[in-house]
Amino acid sequence: MKRTVLYAKIHGARITATELYYEGSITVDKDILDRAGILPYELVQVVNLNNGERFETYTIPGPRGSGVVCLNGPAARKGYVGDVVIILAYAQMEEDEAMESLPKVVVLGEGNQVVKVALGTVGEETQAHSTRRPRPPRAQQ
Repeated sequence: MKRTVLYAKIHGARITATELYYEGSITVDKDILDRAGILPYELVQVVNLNNGERFETYTIPGPRGSGVVCLNGPAARKGYVGDVVIILAYAQMEEDEAMESLPKVVVLGEGNQVVKVALGTVGEETQAHSTRRPRPPRAQQ
């Protein structure tokens, strides 16, 4: 049986812009997406810490090094500039693979700059990024 599990998380992203009359999505600095292993146009869940909103959308790569995190289209109604969000990406895996998988966690700081990359949770049990790489998501068969 396949399980849907977290494989990547961008933690502590601060919304830098909103574009209501855009086709829809979340624009994220391409460097941040790369560090998390999240692909352009990949389905993600966004959780807003300021207002509790949760929604699904897809990523659009923003300029490298810009720190941009922009809610586009209807998603722009789900947050304001300055709100802190968590961006989550999931993969489907066989149960044995899911039991061994740890999500890649990218923690952002001031200006949405990467301050930490780890595997697992952000707490004490986090493993250093260099010790193990997460498996990329597999295509559904």
